[in-house]
Amino acid sequence: MKFVTSRQELRDAFEPAHDVAIRKQLRSIDVHSRRFIERSPFVLIGSQGGSGTGDVSPKGDQPGFVRVLDDRTLAIPDRPGNNRLDTWENIVENPAVGLLFMIPGMNETLRINGEARLTLDGDLCREMHVNTRPARAVLVVKVHEVYLHCAKAFIRSKLWAPETWPARSDMPTLGEMLKDQAEMPVSADEVDCLLDESYRTRLW
Repeated sequence: MKFVTSRQELRDAFEPAHDVAIRKQLRSIDVHSRRFIERSPFVLIGSQGGSGTGDVSPKGDQPGFVRVLDDRTLAIPDRPGNNRLDTWENIVENPAVGLLFMIPGMNETLRINGEARLTLDGDLCREMHVNTRPARAVLVVKVHEVYLHCAKAFIRSKLWAPETWPARSDMPTLGEMLKDQAEMPVSADEVDCLLDESYRTRLW
């Protein structure tokens, strides 16, 4: 198998990008991008550590949980999780991030690339609270590139079409998978009960 080894080889294999695909890229958040962010309950954060290790982490909350501080700055609150901190450690080493915002039922997405810093500032964490519980930390993103992404991937995958969704029973429960993968000394049912309790009591 031969792999692509240069930008020129890659470009030669594809047609040139459409003019609109180039011109749609913005340097700041416009009115349409702001409305998209305000209505999005879900964002994926792509990062890469100093050693080159890549990571993509999902963040979700009520629509508007990502705050537009100004037309070049976003704030993303951190909520309780598993404390692996893969993305946060990457960002400490390498501030470059890529964000992908999604709105349920909408086939288009919003992409933002920029430079991020993590803060534990008490005032900002308290300001971004849920049910009086402050954010654990806040990711502040300086925006470099903003652009809307077309719907082809979502149309092809039929992501929002319930009639195409596989039955959940086609896959084992998370407890069953974790018991095998982490060689846990308790039953899968016990693991699932612990997960359910966490979902009920420690979302925020």
